[in-house]
Amino acid sequence: MEDLSKLKPAKGAVKTNKRLGRGQGSGHGGTAGKGHKGQKSATGYNVRRGFEGGQTPLVRRLPKFGFTNPTRVAYKGINLDAVQALADKAGITVVDIEAMRSNGLVSRKDLVKVLGRGEVKGAIEVKAHAFSAAAKAAIEAKGGKTELVDTRG
Repeated sequence: MEDLSKLKPAKGAVKTNKRLGRGQGSGHGGTAGKGHKGQKSATGYNVRRGFEGGQTPLVRRLPKFGFTNPTRVAYKGINLDAVQALADKAGITVVDIEAMRSNGLVSRKDLVKVLGRGEVKGAIEVKAHAFSAAAKAAIEAKGGKTELVDTRG
């Protein structure tokens, strides 16, 4: 069995630090490897993010643009063909948010808007947060019902 007191790190795994500014004999004395004078030689020198040596930084050369609307409501669009496929697959006539969630169409916090691509085959009751005009017309044309769900729940 090996003697644990004789364990050593692998050869080349441990390097000794440069001891800067510890006299001429060390080879790193005097200016401590920073050269003479100049902006970067002073103690405590640090470059802030985006600093380009006094040149106007890129972030200030580029123009500002765009706008983020703080009151925007983002809906997850579900088309009629997906609603019909869900109704066929699950064998249901009432397609609500919970049915869409349990079948992986929408996530927990998604607001659902039913859109008009595709068609419904029979009378289906659809409950969602919003409907496009085309989707609403298509569902009601087949004898189905559309119901708006409260957006906070």
